[in-house]
Amino acid sequence: MLLASVALLATGVPAAPAVAGQTTSARRAPDRAGIGLQLIDIPVARVKDPRALAYIVDHVRPGTTIKRRVEVRNTTGRRQHVELYAGAAKIDGNVFAAADGRGGNDLSGWVRLESNSVDLPPGGRKRVRVTVAVPETAPAGERYGAIWAQISSPPSDGGNVLQIHRVGVRMYLDIGLGGEPPSDFRVDGMAVGPGDGTWPAVTAWVENTGGRALDMAGNLHLSSTSGTVRAGPFPVTNGVTILPGQRGQVSVLVNQPLSAGRWKARLELTSGTVKRTAEAELTLNGSARAAEPTDRRWLVFGPGIGLALVLLVGLLGWRRRRRRRVPVEAPTGRHSAPTPH
Repeated sequence: MLLASVALLATGVPAAPAVAGQTTSARRAPDRAGIGLQLIDIPVARVKDPRALAYIVDHVRPGTTIKRRVEVRNTTGRRQHVELYAGAAKIDGNVFAAADGRGGNDLSGWVRLESNSVDLPPGGRKRVRVTVAVPETAPAGERYGAIWAQISSPPSDGGNVLQIHRVGVRMYLDIGLGGEPPSDFRVDGMAVGPGDGTWPAVTAWVENTGGRALDMAGNLHLSSTSGTVRAGPFPVTNGVTILPGQRGQVSVLVNQPLSAGRWKARLELTSGTVKRTAEAELTLNGSARAAEPTDRRWLVFGPGIGLALVLLVGLLGWRRRRRRRVPVEAPTGRHSAPTPH
């Protein structure tokens, strides 16, 4: 398998760890530890896949061995002893959830690291080879895991709580004969609702119609119905990971004041090299908690229809009461008394 080195500055991809840093203590040390872990090698066949620039993503046959390199960085002001290991992960509730500690599933057991630890001076960096050896007997299916870099900080302020900081790179490894399962998804159900705090949020449901897990990203573009005002792009703020056959909801915070009225929305979503676009017409009323989709057009005219119905019911009731009070001529020529009510 041909590999290429990731040139993040040249390609414009941010050099951010694929798994967020974690701290086991709720207390922060005065000089907070800072380490980074970045994927260096990707398969040439995936050089245009944004996910493969940050994660170990591949499809291999049983019995295959793949190799990658990761770079560990020490961004603290002192020398650090960094531990390296592989751990398990799973996708639970549309979240890529990494387990605490080492090992935990078959994928993490297939991983061998060139070094289990490195000592780095302030500003130092070290590249470490990662080898994943898939057994011949490995059953088909996609596995999830992470490569971790971890440091421990001594207790601060005379406390007795050991602080552990770690960052990682995700692994998505699919095992099977033949070609890689296709990745695809469908977008529907775009709507507007209250967001966090001041601004509204646009949401949409995404269904994974392919054979591999998806990591959703994308942008929302808004324009007035006249086309004279444009807003955005607004990035997806709650990127979700969706298993094949399942659904997840993406959310975009519209953090810009917009006038009340109808807006045309175009939501562009991606996962890897797969891109899909959804369009809808949404109604904003100018506040964070007042927005409705206009897919049901009767909502736009709802207040007018409601007022007309109230007037009509009132008029019918008034006429009915008036008829009851008007004397009705009886066949005998006499007038009947008003009907009691």
